[in-house]
Amino acid sequence: MRKRAVLFAVATAVVLAGCTEPTGTAPPATSVPAASAAPPRAAPAPVPAQPRLAPDPVKLADDLVSDEQTLRDHAASEPVLAQAARRQQASYRAIGRHPEWDQVTRPRIPPAFLPVYDRNVEARRHLDRLVSSEVKATVPAWRIDAPAPADELLRYYREADAATGVGWNYLAAINLVETTFGRIVGPSSAGAQGPMQFLPSTFAAYSDGGDIHAPRDSIMAAGRKLAANGFAHNRDDAIYAYNHSNDYVRAVTNYADVLAADPAAFTGYYRWEIYYRTTAGDVLLPVGYRATAPIAVADYLAAHPQ
Repeated sequence: MRKRAVLFAVATAVVLAGCTEPTGTAPPATSVPAASAAPPRAAPAPVPAQPRLAPDPVKLADDLVSDEQTLRDHAASEPVLAQAARRQQASYRAIGRHPEWDQVTRPRIPPAFLPVYDRNVEARRHLDRLVSSEVKATVPAWRIDAPAPADELLRYYREADAATGVGWNYLAAINLVETTFGRIVGPSSAGAQGPMQFLPSTFAAYSDGGDIHAPRDSIMAAGRKLAANGFAHNRDDAIYAYNHSNDYVRAVTNYADVLAADPAAFTGYYRWEIYYRTTAGDVLLPVGYRATAPIAVADYLAAHPQ
């Protein structure tokens, strides 16, 4: 994965020889022992792709609070924000998988962050239930690309909101759940395509002639589809029509509620990465991942340690 680069050290030996005029019989040659070769330098161990979290749930919760605070720090640099978002995402995944930690982790969360925490954990649990029947022994035939710029996506959500009456936060939440803001390039198991995951026939009905792979066209089509399915009167039914799963509806609604209450939460979501659930556990697929056919997860992990 992105951490697979190996550094090689090259040693260069320089030998200097001096020359003088001969003044007589040359002294017998003196044997000089050859310098012993330095032992080869071991290559550094591969750096795991996934962030390392505290094994103690108390420390994990405290670290999560620190990362949530960092993600709202307007002075933080991009590397700092990226690392905080990686840990934030991994922390919510871990806590979501361990409901037995709730009585330990939740009391560590300050009141100001409790609504954010509760909704993120609940969303994670709904998504886990949604994909629990799709765990595979392979990683997918996808391409993972960097998303469109954050300000560009926010502009498209708000444009679709103004045109269709579908809240920008719901469009952002669907974009997050479907492809993590367009990172996943490749059809779903049902043949859906593009950043908002449309079947081509459905996209044609709502696209106004756009491109299924273009972020703006896909987001505008999603707004039109949700509006046509009664979003203004019954949001849950409209979201259910987008993806026929109550777990999907609850996950999208939870993320949308976080964004409505705290738009700064987009800072973290936008930097989240692609995890693929397999029989060997969660596998992180970084930007730059390319596969034209499914790859056995054991083979992938052998070359890309997690």
